[in-house]
Amino acid sequence: MALASKPGRLAAAAHSDASARREKRKADRVIEARFDQILERSRLIVDAAYELLEEEGLEGLTIRAVLKRTGLSRRAFYERFAGKDDLMLAVFEQTLRRAAGYYSERFKTLPDPIERLKYLVICIVLGKSTLEEADSVKSNRRGAAMSREHLRLAESHPDDLQAALRPLITLIAQQLSDGMEVGLVRDDVPQRLATLVYNLVSTTIHTELLAQETVEPDPVRRLQLATDIWEFCRRAIAA
Repeated sequence: MALASKPGRLAAAAHSDASARREKRKADRVIEARFDQILERSRLIVDAAYELLEEEGLEGLTIRAVLKRTGLSRRAFYERFAGKDDLMLAVFEQTLRRAAGYYSERFKTLPDPIERLKYLVICIVLGKSTLEEADSVKSNRRGAAMSREHLRLAESHPDDLQAALRPLITLIAQQLSDGMEVGLVRDDVPQRLATLVYNLVSTTIHTELLAQETVEPDPVRRLQLATDIWEFCRRAIAA
């Protein structure tokens, strides 16, 4: 049998390479579409969990309830989440990532790092971390549920919870660092000081939310609490 000519072999190799590249692009598109599908399902599941926490509190947040609301299968749920703890960590991560984005946007009108930090602390206490005002029984119910889970996850999944909290603590640390540079905040490790500030604020507001879980928040009382907490923080970080 005659051997193929060199040009023929080169053409065949080129055709094979082109075919392989097409197959790879096709496989990449399939993987990308699958990844996008999983991300979209994750978003639906986390949003459903958020709504259930508002409507029914922690008792109403079950995997069955999430699946019923989203119309997804158990398989779809477990493709993304190992269980309820994993879902709650995702709720924390999304909530705090959105909050950090909200605060960062508002900071553009506040050139003073101390004013930025004050705004952030007061907003956390008031429960304002998005464009929506948090002044209803629903938001109080959600806040109380997340407070309970925060305390529990801090013991059972400390590293995962810290990762979820990182966007907000990093934002606090940046304001403290900026304040140190202009002599408004005492010298310290910004991340360490930010963690102390966050722990003070979160622990206090968790207690408040749990005490008022099923009642309409008193805006005057909450604002006074926010003012008191900020004054405590201000004196603690002052240069």
